Amino acid sequence: MPARPHVSVSMYKRMPSKDGTNSVDLEDDSGKSLNTYHLSSAYIWMVVNEPLESISHDLGFNGNSLAEGLVVSTCLGGAFIGSLFSGWIADEFGRRRTFQLCALPMVIGASCSATTNNLSGMLLGRFIVGIGLGIGPPVASLYITEVSPPSVRGTYGSFIQISTCLGLLGALLIGIPVKSIPGWWRICFWLSTIPATLLALAMIFCVESPHWLYKRGRNTEAEVEFQKLLGPANVRSAMAELLNSDRGDENDTVKISELVHGRYFRVVFIGSTLFALQQLSGINAIFYFSSTVFRSAGVSSNLANAFVGIVNLFGSLIALLLMDKLGRKVLLQWSFFGMAVSTVFQVFAADLFSSTSGAFYLSVSGMLMFVFSFAIGAGPVPGLLLSEIFPGRIRAKAMAFCMSVHWVFNFMVGLLFLRLLELIGPQLLYAMLGTFCLVGVAFVKRNVMETKGKTLQEIEIALLPQE
Repeated sequence: MPARPHVSVSMYKRMPSKDGTNSVDLEDDSGKSLNTYHLSSAYIWMVVNEPLESISHDLGFNGNSLAEGLVVSTCLGGAFIGSLFSGWIADEFGRRRTFQLCALPMVIGASCSATTNNLSGMLLGRFIVGIGLGIGPPVASLYITEVSPPSVRGTYGSFIQISTCLGLLGALLIGIPVKSIPGWWRICFWLSTIPATLLALAMIFCVESPHWLYKRGRNTEAEVEFQKLLGPANVRSAMAELLNSDRGDENDTVKISELVHGRYFRVVFIGSTLFALQQLSGINAIFYFSSTVFRSAGVSSNLANAFVGIVNLFGSLIALLLMDKLGRKVLLQWSFFGMAVSTVFQVFAADLFSSTSGAFYLSVSGMLMFVFSFAIGAGPVPGLLLSEIFPGRIRAKAMAFCMSVHWVFNFMVGLLFLRLLELIGPQLLYAMLGTFCLVGVAFVKRNVMETKGKTLQEIEIALLPQE
Protein backbone atom coordinates (compact mmCIF):
# COMPACT_ATOMS: atom_id res chain seq x y z
CA MET A 1 0.00 0.00 0.00
CA PRO A 2 1.47 3.37 -0.96
CA ALA A 3 1.94 5.91 1.77
CA ARG A 4 -0.26 8.96 1.91
CA PRO A 5 1.35 11.77 -0.11
CA HIS A 6 2.07 14.06 2.80
CA VAL A 7 2.97 17.54 1.58
CA SER A 8 6.26 18.87 2.80
CA VAL A 9 7.61 22.19 1.63
CA SER A 10 11.13 20.84 1.64
CA MET A 11 10.10 18.11 -0.79
CA TYR A 12 9.09 20.52 -3.52
CA LYS A 13 11.38 21.17 -6.43
CA ARG A 14 11.09 24.20 -8.64
CA MET A 15 10.11 23.36 -12.19
CA PRO A 16 9.64 25.64 -15.20
CA SER A 17 6.43 26.45 -16.96
CA LYS A 18 5.37 23.98 -19.62
CA ASP A 19 3.60 26.38 -21.87
CA GLY A 20 4.98 28.06 -24.87
CA THR A 21 4.28 29.07 -28.38
CA ASN A 22 4.95 27.40 -31.68
CA SER A 23 3.59 26.56 -35.06
CA VAL A 24 4.31 25.08 -38.43
CA ASP A 25 4.08 26.54 -41.87
CA LEU A 26 2.72 25.63 -45.28
CA GLU A 27 4.77 24.65 -48.29
CA ASP A 28 8.19 25.74 -47.07
CA ASP A 29 10.45 24.85 -44.15
CA SER A 30 9.14 27.54 -41.77
CA GLY A 31 7.27 25.02 -39.64
CA LYS A 32 10.33 22.84 -39.17
CA SER A 33 12.32 25.86 -38.10
CA LEU A 34 9.69 26.97 -35.57
CA ASN A 35 9.54 23.43 -34.21
CA THR A 36 13.31 23.61 -33.82
CA TYR A 37 12.92 26.85 -31.85
CA HIS A 38 10.48 25.33 -29.39
CA LEU A 39 12.42 22.11 -29.05
CA SER A 40 15.41 24.31 -28.23
CA SER A 41 13.56 26.58 -25.79
CA ALA A 42 11.94 23.67 -23.93
CA TYR A 43 15.28 21.89 -23.70
CA ILE A 44 17.05 24.97 -22.38
CA TRP A 45 14.31 25.49 -19.75
CA MET A 46 14.67 21.92 -18.49
CA VAL A 47 18.42 21.44 -18.88
CA VAL A 48 19.14 23.00 -15.47
CA ASN A 49 16.59 21.11 -13.34
CA GLU A 50 17.89 17.56 -13.02
CA PRO A 51 21.59 18.63 -13.06
CA LEU A 52 21.04 21.43 -10.52
CA GLU A 53 22.47 19.38 -7.64
CA SER A 54 25.63 18.59 -9.63
CA ILE A 55 25.94 22.19 -10.80
CA SER A 56 25.67 23.53 -7.26
CA HIS A 57 28.27 21.05 -6.02
CA ASP A 58 30.80 21.76 -8.78
CA LEU A 59 30.40 25.53 -8.61
CA GLY A 60 30.50 25.72 -4.81
CA PHE A 61 26.99 26.79 -3.82
CA ASN A 62 25.59 23.41 -2.74
CA GLY A 63 22.99 23.83 0.01
CA ASN A 64 22.48 27.54 -0.74
CA SER A 65 18.77 27.58 -1.63
CA LEU A 66 18.90 31.24 -2.65
CA ALA A 67 21.67 30.60 -5.16
CA GLU A 68 19.90 27.53 -6.51
CA GLY A 69 16.70 29.51 -6.91
CA LEU A 70 18.57 32.27 -8.72
CA VAL A 71 20.01 29.79 -11.23
CA VAL A 72 16.46 28.80 -12.16
CA SER A 73 14.72 32.19 -11.90
CA THR A 74 17.41 34.37 -13.51
CA CYS A 75 16.28 32.90 -16.81
CA LEU A 76 12.81 34.33 -16.14
CA GLY A 77 14.29 37.80 -15.69
CA GLY A 78 16.04 37.54 -19.03
CA ALA A 79 12.89 36.23 -20.67
CA PHE A 80 10.91 39.21 -19.38
CA ILE A 81 13.43 41.63 -20.87
CA GLY A 82 13.54 39.74 -24.16
CA SER A 83 9.77 39.53 -24.52
CA LEU A 84 9.35 43.22 -23.71
CA PHE A 85 11.48 44.22 -26.69
CA SER A 86 10.59 41.36 -29.04
CA GLY A 87 7.81 43.29 -30.80
CA TRP A 88 10.02 46.26 -31.61
CA ILE A 89 12.77 43.92 -32.86
CA ALA A 90 10.30 41.96 -35.02
CA ASP A 91 8.88 45.13 -36.54
CA GLU A 92 12.31 46.58 -37.22
CA PHE A 93 14.15 43.55 -38.60
CA GLY A 94 11.33 41.27 -39.74
CA ARG A 95 9.98 38.01 -38.35
CA ARG A 96 12.52 35.74 -40.03
CA ARG A 97 15.61 37.66 -38.97
CA THR A 98 14.26 38.03 -35.44
CA PHE A 99 14.27 34.24 -35.11
CA GLN A 100 17.91 34.22 -36.10
CA LEU A 101 18.66 36.97 -33.61
CA CYS A 102 16.93 35.14 -30.74
CA ALA A 103 19.08 32.05 -31.43
CA LEU A 104 22.24 34.08 -30.80
CA PRO A 105 21.76 34.71 -27.04
CA MET A 106 20.67 31.08 -26.61
CA VAL A 107 23.98 29.86 -28.02
CA ILE A 108 26.09 32.46 -26.19
CA GLY A 109 24.30 31.98 -22.87
CA ALA A 110 24.40 28.19 -22.98
CA SER A 111 28.10 28.29 -23.88
CA CYS A 112 28.77 30.65 -20.98
CA SER A 113 26.97 28.31 -18.57
CA ALA A 114 28.81 25.27 -19.95
CA THR A 115 32.27 26.77 -19.42
CA THR A 116 31.85 28.74 -16.20
CA ASN A 117 33.60 27.83 -12.96
CA ASN A 118 31.60 30.07 -10.64
CA LEU A 119 28.06 31.10 -9.77
CA SER A 120 28.36 34.53 -11.39
CA GLY A 121 29.16 33.00 -14.77
CA MET A 122 26.24 30.60 -14.47
CA LEU A 123 23.81 33.41 -13.63
CA LEU A 124 25.10 35.52 -16.52
CA GLY A 125 24.68 32.63 -18.92
CA ARG A 126 21.17 31.88 -17.71
CA PHE A 127 20.15 35.53 -18.03
CA ILE A 128 21.46 35.73 -21.60
CA VAL A 129 19.64 32.52 -22.51
CA GLY A 130 16.47 33.98 -21.03
CA ILE A 131 16.68 36.98 -23.36
CA GLY A 132 16.60 34.65 -26.36
CA LEU A 133 13.76 32.62 -24.90
CA GLY A 134 11.77 35.79 -24.29
CA ILE A 135 12.17 37.10 -27.83
CA GLY A 136 11.07 33.91 -29.61
CA PRO A 137 7.55 32.91 -28.42
CA PRO A 138 5.58 36.06 -29.34
CA VAL A 139 7.32 36.24 -32.71
CA ALA A 140 6.61 32.56 -33.38
CA SER A 141 2.90 33.05 -32.73
CA LEU A 142 2.49 36.12 -34.91
CA TYR A 143 4.65 34.63 -37.68
CA ILE A 144 2.58 31.47 -38.04
CA THR A 145 -0.60 33.54 -37.89
CA GLU A 146 0.61 35.77 -40.69
CA VAL A 147 1.73 32.97 -43.04
CA SER A 148 -1.10 30.44 -42.48
CA PRO A 149 -4.48 30.27 -44.26
CA PRO A 150 -7.48 30.61 -41.93
CA SER A 151 -8.69 27.03 -42.43
CA VAL A 152 -5.58 25.43 -40.91
CA ARG A 153 -4.12 28.23 -38.77
CA GLY A 154 -5.25 26.63 -35.53
CA THR A 155 -3.95 23.19 -36.48
CA TYR A 156 -0.52 24.56 -37.28
CA GLY A 157 -0.54 26.64 -34.12
CA SER A 158 -1.13 23.52 -32.05
CA PHE A 159 2.38 22.31 -32.78
CA ILE A 160 3.41 24.85 -30.16
CA GLN A 161 2.68 22.42 -27.37
CA ILE A 162 3.86 19.32 -29.21
CA SER A 163 7.29 20.80 -29.87
CA THR A 164 7.56 21.96 -26.27
CA CYS A 165 6.65 18.50 -24.99
CA LEU A 166 9.23 16.83 -27.21
CA GLY A 167 11.86 19.29 -26.03
CA LEU A 168 11.02 18.59 -22.38
CA LEU A 169 11.14 14.83 -22.86
CA GLY A 170 14.43 15.13 -24.76
CA ALA A 171 15.93 17.19 -21.95
CA LEU A 172 14.76 14.62 -19.42
CA LEU A 173 16.43 11.78 -21.29
CA ILE A 174 19.69 13.68 -21.81
CA GLY A 175 19.81 14.66 -18.12
CA ILE A 176 19.50 11.09 -16.80
CA PRO A 177 23.30 10.35 -16.72
CA VAL A 178 24.06 13.51 -14.75
CA LYS A 179 24.26 11.74 -11.38
CA SER A 180 26.57 8.99 -12.63
CA ILE A 181 28.91 10.92 -14.97
CA PRO A 182 30.90 13.79 -13.40
CA GLY A 183 30.57 17.04 -15.33
CA TRP A 184 27.71 15.76 -17.48
CA TRP A 185 25.79 18.96 -16.82
CA ARG A 186 28.30 20.82 -18.98
CA ILE A 187 27.53 18.45 -21.86
CA CYS A 188 23.82 19.18 -21.35
CA PHE A 189 24.44 22.88 -21.88
CA TRP A 190 26.63 22.28 -24.93
CA LEU A 191 23.94 20.08 -26.46
CA SER A 192 21.38 22.84 -26.00
CA THR A 193 23.32 25.02 -28.45
CA ILE A 194 22.64 22.56 -31.31
CA PRO A 195 18.91 23.20 -31.89
CA ALA A 196 19.44 26.95 -31.48
CA THR A 197 22.14 26.86 -34.16
CA LEU A 198 19.90 24.79 -36.43
CA LEU A 199 17.14 27.38 -35.97
CA ALA A 200 19.38 30.22 -37.15
CA LEU A 201 20.48 28.25 -40.20
CA ALA A 202 17.05 26.86 -41.14
CA MET A 203 15.38 30.28 -41.10
CA ILE A 204 17.51 31.22 -44.12
CA PHE A 205 15.26 29.00 -46.21
CA CYS A 206 11.97 30.29 -44.79
CA VAL A 207 9.72 32.97 -46.24
CA GLU A 208 9.36 36.39 -44.68
CA SER A 209 5.93 37.35 -43.40
CA PRO A 210 3.98 39.03 -46.24
CA HIS A 211 2.11 41.05 -43.63
CA TRP A 212 5.36 42.53 -42.33
CA LEU A 213 6.57 43.27 -45.87
CA TYR A 214 3.29 45.00 -46.67
CA LYS A 215 3.43 46.96 -43.44
CA ARG A 216 6.85 48.21 -44.52
CA GLY A 217 5.48 49.24 -47.92
CA ARG A 218 7.28 46.40 -49.77
CA ASN A 219 4.20 45.24 -51.69
CA THR A 220 6.03 43.51 -54.53
CA GLU A 221 8.03 41.35 -52.10
CA ALA A 222 4.83 40.58 -50.19
CA GLU A 223 3.25 39.26 -53.41
CA VAL A 224 6.28 37.04 -54.04
CA GLU A 225 6.08 35.54 -50.57
CA PHE A 226 2.32 35.00 -50.86
CA GLN A 227 2.96 33.15 -54.10
CA LYS A 228 5.40 30.81 -52.32
CA LEU A 229 2.90 30.18 -49.53
CA LEU A 230 -0.45 30.07 -51.29
CA GLY A 231 0.27 29.59 -54.98
CA PRO A 232 -0.21 32.08 -57.84
CA ALA A 233 -4.00 31.69 -57.96
CA ASN A 234 -4.49 33.03 -54.42
CA VAL A 235 -2.08 35.96 -54.43
CA ARG A 236 -4.60 38.56 -55.64
CA SER A 237 -7.18 37.76 -52.96
CA ALA A 238 -4.52 37.68 -50.23
CA MET A 239 -3.22 41.08 -51.24
CA ALA A 240 -6.76 42.47 -51.40
CA GLU A 241 -7.32 41.42 -47.79
CA LEU A 242 -4.15 43.22 -46.75
CA LEU A 243 -5.43 46.43 -48.33
CA ASN A 244 -8.27 46.43 -45.78
CA SER A 245 -6.04 45.82 -42.78
CA ASP A 246 -5.12 48.34 -40.09
CA ARG A 247 -1.64 49.06 -41.36
CA GLY A 248 -1.60 52.69 -40.40
CA ASP A 249 1.33 54.79 -41.51
CA GLU A 250 4.34 52.48 -41.88
CA ASN A 251 6.48 55.27 -40.46
CA ASP A 252 4.38 55.47 -37.29
CA THR A 253 5.82 54.26 -34.01
CA VAL A 254 3.42 52.34 -31.81
CA LYS A 255 3.68 53.58 -28.25
CA ILE A 256 2.92 51.69 -25.05
CA SER A 257 0.22 54.26 -24.29
CA GLU A 258 -1.67 53.15 -27.41
CA LEU A 259 -1.79 49.58 -26.08
CA VAL A 260 -3.23 50.40 -22.66
CA HIS A 261 -6.01 52.83 -23.60
CA GLY A 262 -7.97 53.94 -26.63
CA ARG A 263 -9.17 51.81 -29.53
CA TYR A 264 -6.66 49.00 -28.89
CA PHE A 265 -7.34 48.66 -25.17
CA ARG A 266 -9.95 45.89 -25.42
CA VAL A 267 -7.87 43.43 -27.43
CA VAL A 268 -4.73 44.07 -25.36
CA PHE A 269 -6.76 43.63 -22.16
CA ILE A 270 -8.11 40.29 -23.42
CA GLY A 271 -4.62 39.12 -24.35
CA SER A 272 -2.98 40.17 -21.09
CA THR A 273 -5.75 38.64 -18.98
CA LEU A 274 -5.60 35.33 -20.83
CA PHE A 275 -1.87 35.03 -20.21
CA ALA A 276 -2.31 36.03 -16.55
CA LEU A 277 -5.06 33.42 -16.05
CA GLN A 278 -2.93 30.82 -17.81
CA GLN A 279 -0.31 31.22 -15.08
CA LEU A 280 -2.71 31.81 -12.17
CA SER A 281 -4.48 28.55 -13.04
CA GLY A 282 -1.57 26.88 -11.30
CA ILE A 283 0.19 24.91 -14.02
CA ASN A 284 3.54 25.50 -12.33
CA ALA A 285 2.14 24.41 -8.98
CA ILE A 286 0.92 21.14 -10.46
CA PHE A 287 4.32 20.44 -11.92
CA TYR A 288 5.97 21.30 -8.60
CA PHE A 289 3.72 18.74 -6.93
CA SER A 290 4.10 15.91 -9.47
CA SER A 291 7.49 14.61 -8.38
CA THR A 292 6.46 14.67 -4.70
CA VAL A 293 3.29 12.65 -5.30
CA PHE A 294 5.04 10.00 -7.35
CA ARG A 295 7.99 9.75 -4.96
CA SER A 296 5.58 9.03 -2.11
CA ALA A 297 4.73 5.79 -3.92
CA GLY A 298 8.36 4.92 -4.57
CA VAL A 299 8.37 6.18 -8.16
CA SER A 300 11.50 8.04 -9.30
CA SER A 301 11.28 11.69 -10.27
CA ASN A 302 12.48 10.86 -13.79
CA LEU A 303 9.62 8.41 -14.27
CA ALA A 304 7.16 10.87 -12.75
CA ASN A 305 8.25 13.60 -15.14
CA ALA A 306 7.96 11.13 -18.02
CA PHE A 307 4.35 10.32 -17.03
CA VAL A 308 3.47 14.00 -16.89
CA GLY A 309 5.28 14.67 -20.17
CA ILE A 310 3.45 11.87 -21.97
CA VAL A 311 0.04 13.13 -20.79
CA ASN A 312 1.04 16.64 -21.84
CA LEU A 313 2.01 15.36 -25.28
CA PHE A 314 -1.21 13.34 -25.63
CA GLY A 315 -3.32 16.39 -24.76
CA SER A 316 -1.38 18.48 -27.27
CA LEU A 317 -2.11 15.95 -30.01
CA ILE A 318 -5.81 16.16 -29.16
CA ALA A 319 -5.61 19.96 -29.43
CA LEU A 320 -3.97 19.57 -32.83
CA LEU A 321 -6.94 17.57 -34.09
CA LEU A 322 -9.63 19.81 -32.59
CA MET A 323 -8.29 23.35 -32.93
CA ASP A 324 -9.80 24.00 -36.37
CA LYS A 325 -12.86 21.78 -35.79
CA LEU A 326 -14.20 22.87 -32.40
CA GLY A 327 -12.49 26.25 -32.34
CA ARG A 328 -10.30 28.21 -29.91
CA LYS A 329 -13.04 29.43 -27.59
CA VAL A 330 -14.54 25.99 -26.95
CA LEU A 331 -11.15 24.46 -26.20
CA LEU A 332 -10.26 27.30 -23.84
CA GLN A 333 -13.52 27.02 -21.89
CA TRP A 334 -13.32 23.24 -21.49
CA SER A 335 -9.64 23.47 -20.67
CA PHE A 336 -10.15 25.88 -17.77
CA PHE A 337 -13.18 23.90 -16.59
CA GLY A 338 -11.23 20.62 -16.66
CA MET A 339 -8.43 22.20 -14.63
CA ALA A 340 -10.96 23.48 -12.09
CA VAL A 341 -12.42 19.98 -11.67
CA SER A 342 -8.95 18.47 -11.26
CA THR A 343 -8.14 20.86 -8.40
CA VAL A 344 -11.22 19.48 -6.60
CA PHE A 345 -9.55 16.05 -6.79
CA GLN A 346 -6.43 17.54 -5.24
CA VAL A 347 -8.38 19.15 -2.41
CA PHE A 348 -10.13 15.90 -1.55
CA ALA A 349 -6.84 13.98 -1.79
CA ALA A 350 -5.25 16.34 0.75
CA ASP A 351 -8.23 15.78 3.08
CA LEU A 352 -8.17 11.97 3.02
CA PHE A 353 -6.55 10.64 6.16
CA SER A 354 -8.10 7.18 6.52
CA SER A 355 -7.69 5.85 2.97
CA THR A 356 -4.00 6.28 2.18
CA SER A 357 -4.05 4.51 -1.17
CA GLY A 358 -7.22 6.36 -2.16
CA ALA A 359 -5.55 9.69 -1.44
CA PHE A 360 -2.60 8.79 -3.62
CA TYR A 361 -4.64 7.64 -6.61
CA LEU A 362 -7.01 10.59 -6.34
CA SER A 363 -4.11 13.02 -6.24
CA VAL A 364 -2.36 11.42 -9.21
CA SER A 365 -5.61 11.35 -11.20
CA GLY A 366 -6.24 15.01 -10.46
CA MET A 367 -2.70 15.97 -11.39
CA LEU A 368 -2.73 14.14 -14.72
CA MET A 369 -6.21 15.44 -15.51
CA PHE A 370 -4.97 18.97 -14.86
CA VAL A 371 -2.01 18.54 -17.20
CA PHE A 372 -4.21 17.01 -19.92
CA SER A 373 -6.80 19.80 -19.59
CA PHE A 374 -4.08 22.43 -19.79
CA ALA A 375 -2.56 20.84 -22.90
CA ILE A 376 -5.80 20.86 -24.91
CA GLY A 377 -6.54 24.54 -24.45
CA ALA A 378 -4.95 26.87 -21.92
CA GLY A 379 -1.47 25.86 -23.07
CA PRO A 380 -1.57 26.23 -26.88
CA VAL A 381 -4.55 28.53 -27.48
CA PRO A 382 -3.60 31.91 -25.94
CA GLY A 383 -0.47 32.44 -28.01
CA LEU A 384 -2.30 31.64 -31.25
CA LEU A 385 -5.49 33.49 -30.36
CA LEU A 386 -3.71 36.67 -29.38
CA SER A 387 -1.78 36.87 -32.63
CA GLU A 388 -5.12 36.52 -34.44
CA ILE A 389 -7.07 39.20 -32.58
CA PHE A 390 -4.40 41.93 -32.70
CA PRO A 391 -4.60 44.20 -35.77
CA GLY A 392 -1.58 44.24 -38.06
CA ARG A 393 -0.34 47.66 -36.97
CA ILE A 394 0.18 46.63 -33.35
CA ARG A 395 0.42 42.83 -33.64
CA ALA A 396 4.12 42.40 -32.86
CA LYS A 397 4.28 44.97 -30.07
CA ALA A 398 1.00 43.87 -28.49
CA MET A 399 2.23 40.27 -28.46
CA ALA A 400 5.42 41.43 -26.78
CA PHE A 401 3.47 43.39 -24.16
CA CYS A 402 1.16 40.47 -23.35
CA MET A 403 4.01 37.97 -23.25
CA SER A 404 5.82 40.17 -20.73
CA VAL A 405 2.68 39.91 -18.57
CA HIS A 406 3.00 36.13 -18.92
CA TRP A 407 6.58 36.17 -17.60
CA VAL A 408 5.67 38.43 -14.68
CA PHE A 409 2.91 36.08 -13.50
CA ASN A 410 5.08 33.06 -14.20
CA PHE A 411 7.70 34.52 -11.86
CA MET A 412 5.10 35.44 -9.23
CA VAL A 413 3.67 31.91 -9.12
CA GLY A 414 7.13 30.41 -8.85
CA LEU A 415 8.11 32.86 -6.13
CA LEU A 416 4.97 32.60 -3.99
CA PHE A 417 3.89 28.98 -4.38
CA LEU A 418 6.12 27.44 -1.70
CA ARG A 419 5.39 30.27 0.73
CA LEU A 420 1.62 29.98 0.24
CA LEU A 421 1.82 26.23 0.62
CA GLU A 422 3.53 26.73 3.95
CA LEU A 423 1.11 29.41 5.18
CA ILE A 424 -2.29 28.12 4.05
CA GLY A 425 -1.74 24.44 3.22
CA PRO A 426 -2.50 22.43 0.07
CA GLN A 427 -6.30 22.37 0.42
CA LEU A 428 -6.81 26.11 0.43
CA LEU A 429 -4.05 26.66 -2.12
CA TYR A 430 -5.60 24.28 -4.65
CA ALA A 431 -9.03 25.76 -3.94
CA MET A 432 -7.60 29.17 -4.89
CA LEU A 433 -6.14 27.77 -8.09
CA GLY A 434 -9.48 26.16 -8.94
CA THR A 435 -11.18 29.51 -8.43
CA PHE A 436 -8.83 31.15 -10.92
CA CYS A 437 -9.67 28.39 -13.40
CA LEU A 438 -13.40 29.11 -13.00
CA VAL A 439 -12.69 32.81 -13.51
CA GLY A 440 -10.97 31.74 -16.73
CA VAL A 441 -14.12 29.93 -17.89
CA ALA A 442 -16.27 33.00 -17.25
CA PHE A 443 -13.77 35.40 -18.80
CA VAL A 444 -13.46 33.38 -22.00
CA LYS A 445 -17.23 33.02 -22.32
CA ARG A 446 -17.79 36.76 -21.95
CA ASN A 447 -14.83 38.31 -23.74
CA VAL A 448 -13.26 35.94 -26.26
CA MET A 449 -14.62 35.70 -29.79
CA GLU A 450 -14.27 32.59 -31.94
CA THR A 451 -11.62 33.07 -34.64
CA LYS A 452 -11.85 29.63 -36.28
CA GLY A 453 -11.90 29.91 -40.08
CA LYS A 454 -11.89 33.72 -40.10
CA THR A 455 -9.36 35.85 -41.93
CA LEU A 456 -7.26 38.27 -39.90
CA GLN A 457 -9.12 41.15 -41.52
CA GLU A 458 -12.53 39.73 -40.54
CA ILE A 459 -11.35 39.35 -36.95
CA GLU A 460 -9.98 42.88 -36.95
CA ILE A 461 -13.25 44.38 -38.18
CA ALA A 462 -15.24 42.46 -35.55
CA LEU A 463 -13.06 43.46 -32.61
CA LEU A 464 -11.64 46.86 -33.41
CA PRO A 465 -13.82 50.00 -33.13
CA GLN A 466 -13.94 51.72 -36.48
CA GLU A 467 -12.83 55.33 -36.66
